[in-house]
Amino acid sequence: MKEKQSEAATVDKAEEILRKYDKESNYRTNLQKWVWVVTILAISLTLFQLYTSFRGAYVTLIQGAIHLAGGLSLIFILYPAKRSLLKKKGVPWYDGVLALLALAANFYIVFEYQRLTSNQVTILGYTDLDIIVATLGVLLVLEATRRAVGLPIVIIATVALLYGLFGQHFPVAQFRHAGFDFDRLMTLMFFNTEAIFGTPIRISSTFIFLFLFFGVMLTKTGIGQFFNDLAFGATGRMTGGTAKAAVTASGLQGMVTGSSVANTVSSGSFTIPMMKRAGFKPEFSAAAEASASTGGQIMPPIMGAAAFIMASNTAIPYQEIILIAIIPALLYFTGVFMGTHFEAKKQGIRGLPKEQLPSLKGILRRLDLLAPLVAIIVMLYLGYSPTRAALFGIGAAFFVSLFRKDTRMGIRDIFDTLEQGARIALPVIAACATAGIIAGIVTTTGLGGKIAGGIIDLAGGVFFLVLFFTMIACILLGMGLPTTANYVVTASMAAPALMAFDSVPLIAAHFFVFYFGIVADITPPVCLAAYAGAGIARANPMKAGVTAFKLAIAAFIIPYAFMYNPVLLLVDANFVDIVIAVSTALIGMAAVSASVMNYFVSHTNIIERILLFFAGVALILPGILSASGLVVVLAIAGIQFFRKRSKDQARATA
Repeated sequence: MKEKQSEAATVDKAEEILRKYDKESNYRTNLQKWVWVVTILAISLTLFQLYTSFRGAYVTLIQGAIHLAGGLSLIFILYPAKRSLLKKKGVPWYDGVLALLALAANFYIVFEYQRLTSNQVTILGYTDLDIIVATLGVLLVLEATRRAVGLPIVIIATVALLYGLFGQHFPVAQFRHAGFDFDRLMTLMFFNTEAIFGTPIRISSTFIFLFLFFGVMLTKTGIGQFFNDLAFGATGRMTGGTAKAAVTASGLQGMVTGSSVANTVSSGSFTIPMMKRAGFKPEFSAAAEASASTGGQIMPPIMGAAAFIMASNTAIPYQEIILIAIIPALLYFTGVFMGTHFEAKKQGIRGLPKEQLPSLKGILRRLDLLAPLVAIIVMLYLGYSPTRAALFGIGAAFFVSLFRKDTRMGIRDIFDTLEQGARIALPVIAACATAGIIAGIVTTTGLGGKIAGGIIDLAGGVFFLVLFFTMIACILLGMGLPTTANYVVTASMAAPALMAFDSVPLIAAHFFVFYFGIVADITPPVCLAAYAGAGIARANPMKAGVTAFKLAIAAFIIPYAFMYNPVLLLVDANFVDIVIAVSTALIGMAAVSASVMNYFVSHTNIIERILLFFAGVALILPGILSASGLVVVLAIAGIQFFRKRSKDQARATA
């Protein structure tokens, strides 16, 4: 009885923390009669997405309009105007009206598509009703995004719209443009495929929704628990096994969930108390979970859904994107993994006894749970489109669920899964629509090129400084934004500065801004994933954020590494080059982690920490310094080994 009460209290605490730090989780739970409206709309949206993935998508405007109509109407019903209204029963009448207006504004595009895209509009212009609908559509997108995603991206989009209207009055002459009149700007934003219905919504309404639904199907099969058992079975007996298992499991689960904060809370409810019981400090336990969950966004094959937009932006096939992402992800998790190892050695924390770990036999019995992930990867590399691969993965997940009584779905479970598929996509739909506004303004005003010129001028044309200023811009833009939205924003506003250099491959520029947009979740002072982990661990939030920053230090070095050494992104690389680059980078990551965690073979002094850090960076970056970095690392390892052995002998003698 006490165990059930404790489990219930843990769940309630996790939900409270999730609502506090994750805007996407602030939805109504007591809908009363409106529950039927939500169910019908959500299932209809999911069935529409599945239907169009089978028959082929409609033209961009119609596909996007129906997708956005379903998403916005559900947001207005599920997400209240402010958090204090969450506890009220039912749905206020005005939110019902907003849901209807969202449906009407978007289906106006569907019913008037022929006229809106004909020469009639070119010759006669838009009607007054067109302008009213377009303005309403833009306002509804911004309000829905504020409710489901948060204020930061809405502020950026609003500033972008004001820039579009009053660009001719901008105080800095370099950034001025002719400006748009209000009617032209609104219709451009809502009836055009370069703004709200641009690339982000186009990808959301085809690939992203399906892969999010695939994630829901995987959850139904119990893959989350399998990832936990697999991680603990593989690493639980190692030094600091609880932390290493948490890092492994959270990285795998974060790949599927697509949300740093949500994964920190869901996985952390289990892993953080276990790490604390093993002897890790609360701040470290929270940081380990947050850094691993954030890293899940860069873990192929899902990569928080941003990989699909990256494929569209770079014209590189999705299956190649996920292959390119493997080495940077490996280096990132090596850094976090080594950080937990050095902390465990420093604290003298051992692994778990064998009897407390899942049995190998039990893990092998559930290997079939990996079949859907394997199916998607195989389908992609056989040349099938991401849409077909996702459909096949969804089918495989459903098939796998039939093998076990606890995961086998009846009719009611199927309807619930269809509803959850739409619900989990709502914040992404809103974020993609608003990101489209930002991207549209950047494109139509030429702002991207102007920002690129500004960054290059500020850096004096020095490549390293351009990288540094771009990094700062990406972290600032990425604070508080979900994965897909922050990539769209950073790729539109920051990546052009990097692509101005002929030596920079296109994919390297996009991965650079993608990485630094992601790590905003663990970069103080606005490190939402670390704050969420601290809430579960009952730790100091800022200390947890600083520790997460130290654990994830790899994420701040790796992007510089592949900008200077594109071999790490498989650009113009042969097998020998890849082996050498990865080997030296892995050793370098271990050295950097040892430096920031203040432990290598034994405790380090300040000189050793400094030398380890710069030697590690030299190993990660290409050039003749790599050899000298290796010498320094080996020398410090030797010195610490003999020093530690002398102390152990002296202690034994005493």
